[in-house]
Amino acid sequence: MRLAPPYLGAMAVLPPMSSPRAALRDLLAVLRADSVRDRILGLTLAVLITIIILIIFFVDSKINTAPPPRVVYVQTYAEDRTDADIKTSQKQDQARRKKLAAERRKQFQELERRFNIE
Repeated sequence: MRLAPPYLGAMAVLPPMSSPRAALRDLLAVLRADSVRDRILGLTLAVLITIIILIIFFVDSKINTAPPPRVVYVQTYAEDRTDADIKTSQKQDQARRKKLAAERRKQFQELERRFNIE
């Protein structure tokens, strides 16, 4: 399959560069024009665009800047704790975990019964 020749190949992507003197002459010509409406429109657009850019910077600086504070609870133990105390504490913790798991299982079974899930 043969591609067609590009018809935009000779066109420039950007306009031709002009000298700073020419740009300054254009600016002075616009400022010397007697049209007050054009001046007010230009001033309004310049101020509006500046305000929009500043608002975007202020809003963006508040988004996803730092993670929220995280609270970590630490349980302290006595220094003179014996192995028997540790084992007793572990057994109590295991019993509490089993009780919570049984309650959760019971809740899921209730949902299963309520919605006829098999």
